[in-house]
Amino acid sequence: MNKLILNFKSKHSKKIKNPQNFLGGKGANLSEMGRMGLPVPPGFTISTNVCDLFYQNKKRLNSSLINQIKKELKIIEKDVRKKFGDLKNPLLLSVRSGARVSMPGMMDTILNLGLNDKTVKALANKTSNGRFAKDSYRRFIQMYGNVVLGVESYHFEELIENYKLTKGVLLDTDLDEDDWDGLIKDFKNIVKEKTKKEFPQDVYKQLFGAISAVFLSWESNRAKIYRKLNQIPSEWGTAVNIQSMVFGNMGNDCATGVVFTRNPSNGSNNIYGEYLINAQGEDVVAGTRTPQYITKKAKQEAKVEALSMEESMPKVYLELYKILKKLEEHYKDMQDVEFTVENEKLWILQTRSGKRTAKSAVKIAVDMVKEKLISKKQAILRIDPNSLDTLLHPTLDEKSSIEIIANGLPASPGAASGKVVFTSEEAERLNNMMQDVILVRVETSPEDIQGMHAAKGILTARGGMTSHAAVVARGMGRPCVSGSSEIDIDYENKIFKTASIEIKEGDIITIDGSSGRIILGSVPTVKPEISGDFSKLMSWADNVRKLKVRTNAETPLDTKVARDFGAEGIGLCRTEHMFFDEERIISVREMILSKTKDDRLKALLKLLPHQKKDFVEIFKIMHGLPVTVRLLDPPLHEFLPKSEKEISEIAKVVGISVKEVKSRIDELHEQNPMLGHRGCRLGISFPEIYEMQCEAIFKALSELKKNKQKFAFPEIMIPLVSTEAEIKIMKDLVINTARKVQKENKVKIEFLVGTMIELPRAAIKAKDIAKHAEFFSFGTNDLTQTTFGISRDDSGKFLNDYIENKIFSIDPFISIDEGVEDLVEIAVAKGKKQNKKIKLGICGEHGGDPKSISFCSQIGLNYVSCSPYRVPIARLAAAQAEINK
Repeated sequence: MNKLILNFKSKHSKKIKNPQNFLGGKGANLSEMGRMGLPVPPGFTISTNVCDLFYQNKKRLNSSLINQIKKELKIIEKDVRKKFGDLKNPLLLSVRSGARVSMPGMMDTILNLGLNDKTVKALANKTSNGRFAKDSYRRFIQMYGNVVLGVESYHFEELIENYKLTKGVLLDTDLDEDDWDGLIKDFKNIVKEKTKKEFPQDVYKQLFGAISAVFLSWESNRAKIYRKLNQIPSEWGTAVNIQSMVFGNMGNDCATGVVFTRNPSNGSNNIYGEYLINAQGEDVVAGTRTPQYITKKAKQEAKVEALSMEESMPKVYLELYKILKKLEEHYKDMQDVEFTVENEKLWILQTRSGKRTAKSAVKIAVDMVKEKLISKKQAILRIDPNSLDTLLHPTLDEKSSIEIIANGLPASPGAASGKVVFTSEEAERLNNMMQDVILVRVETSPEDIQGMHAAKGILTARGGMTSHAAVVARGMGRPCVSGSSEIDIDYENKIFKTASIEIKEGDIITIDGSSGRIILGSVPTVKPEISGDFSKLMSWADNVRKLKVRTNAETPLDTKVARDFGAEGIGLCRTEHMFFDEERIISVREMILSKTKDDRLKALLKLLPHQKKDFVEIFKIMHGLPVTVRLLDPPLHEFLPKSEKEISEIAKVVGISVKEVKSRIDELHEQNPMLGHRGCRLGISFPEIYEMQCEAIFKALSELKKNKQKFAFPEIMIPLVSTEAEIKIMKDLVINTARKVQKENKVKIEFLVGTMIELPRAAIKAKDIAKHAEFFSFGTNDLTQTTFGISRDDSGKFLNDYIENKIFSIDPFISIDEGVEDLVEIAVAKGKKQNKKIKLGICGEHGGDPKSISFCSQIGLNYVSCSPYRVPIARLAAAQAEINK
């Protein structure tokens, strides 16, 4: 038990193997900074193991822990020469969470703990500053009331606003000691009214209540959602950091701020941050007051009057500047630092690796290699592959005429258009109906996490570049404009007003998170320019990785995009997608509704030139690279008409009655089409369909060869094989068709025939199938469905319950499940045993998931295949997998 709580200066923390796992990120960094001799307020960390014990002990702290906490407090008291609960010189504490990884705004914090009706007088006497003491006490009642006692924040905020209105002032700092006296009384009354209990005066009761609340916030709804979105395991738990308070709100020689060692939006090597004079840390992060800039340069660029910290506190700024450089050199990464200035003395409250946009992450990594801070391999490992998504998406088309209705701070880059909504619930509702929305809030709180995820962009009226909205939006890759004081939001009437216009809920606006502009209506976007830094990083990744990266594409446009993004071939070309074209669907339906083979062949002849034309285009674009063409996979009923109009149209074309068409539709209907008449089963029943497709493939290749044009290397893939006999019959069909076309055109074409492994039986009997298949491509979407017996289309209704109950840690359709991994490993081993030269790849959605790519690399697959926009993500993830081996 004796090592569950560690003082920041404890020598034990040096011996811990993974300090952030045990002490949490914040605790590990505080103890590290303490050892570096930086000005850190004394304190201790209650480890993540205690979080586990807390939940095991029915969400209570046991007596042994309580005694240890009291012992640690004695050490702080000695350090700062103050006593907890003392009526002459009281020690006040901050209680903060600290998970292994940074979860900005998701967990709870309480400041000024230890104040009560008596110690507030002692603080006022000791500091000769009654206004400061009472401001600190009302803040404590407000935070403790909200976090520990569950009283909604707005009850307190409304009271402050009313006081300011009555007094005719704008800022909290304009309220005096008597105002705070009145507010303290009102705050305590609200607590009593809402909780039916008096506000706790016992300082130890306050402390243990706060520690429990931080542990409980690990299982809060917002923390669970954040963990789910960022794939953070719930068993990690959180640590709790208890630190002696330092005050930024004692007067004009005090301040508090948040600063990044580099710009987190564009990656430039400039200090970037904000501070507030006479304030506490929460004021900067919560966005209740709009902060000032740290550097003179940033202030000038923003064209604002308020003095920068460099001008108002030059000495302290210089000390801060030196510490920032020291921290970045020590951690070899861009740092996000919180600080407080108390009577001109600088204190560092925390440091962590700063959240940054994908664009800046790439720039910072490449710059740090140039600066010889990190190696190329470290640079590759620095970038979260999923974050590249935001680099590859469009920005505003500057050529289009736009009507700017307001401006704010450019908090998270990118552009987005959508319908205005004022609540997270409405954002989710419209997103579920496939409608794009912009979430507009006065300021966001951690409760808005789901709405922020559902929205295409976020706009707030308050808050700076380091507010909750800005930090969370950057992490999610959502465009965000924050602190737009030019908009006035009215939640009740669901409108916001600017100087020139009134915008209602449902109206469309565009926000540009790179410039801070708010624009009326929808604005066209342009394809992103890939930066030189991005190309450099990707070339480093390509030099490291062994796993090839292909794409899933069947249109010339997608194929071109993928090749531009560095795809090394096509791993899945779904031929059925070519059938849904308006011109072709009639012939497809005609073929399906035909009663005789001859009628079917007539309809197929109409389709042949279309399929051939598609293949010519794709094979040209992918010249010199492999293209895996999957023959028809879905059940035929998917192509049949649904509406009365379509039914009568096809009846005319085929020359049969509407009644006959409906009867044929009923005949083809299947109870469980996913496991029905599809894939190679169609090829067995209607070989002429697969013959037509193969003919189109080989005719396209013959034409290119005759015209002396470069073309791709074809790989013909038979879907849904589960037996040796199926692959043998289908392979013979492909070879015979190829021979026939080659003979007619007097050309010779090299090709491979293989199969998709997407059924458990195929994986188990892979040795037999490999006698005939020259490659295996793992269709992990269907393999996951058939392994679990779960329909991907319907699983959304209950998968959340499974994640909630810790049956699944993550949706198995997003990241490959270990049971499915076992089947893939069995098939790989058996396939290689039968055929040493067998080519192995994966073409399900998992082909673009970094965790799944790591597995593919470990088991020795030759390639992964993913959607075009995920190709760079897969290239980077494959390099990381190789380095981590």
